Amino acid sequence: MTTLSVPLPAHLEEFINRQVKSGRSPNKAAVVRTALKLLSEEEAVQAVLRAEREPILRGDLKVLARKLRTK
Repeated sequence: MTTLSVPLPAHLEEFINRQVKSGRSPNKAAVVRTALKLLSEEEAVQAVLRAEREPILRGDLKVLARKLRTK
């Protein structure tokens, strides 16, 4: 496992400390790991939502490729 040293603004350090003090997390590293996991999951959800908004191409791939080349 890699260890990173990251400067944090005071308000984020206070947030981390509150999470540990409240018992929501066992230690500071676990707070950061959880936050990164949630960010990663959110990005995956956003990627799926973006993909769902993409137009769906149906039909023969050769015909579709010709149409795309002519645009």
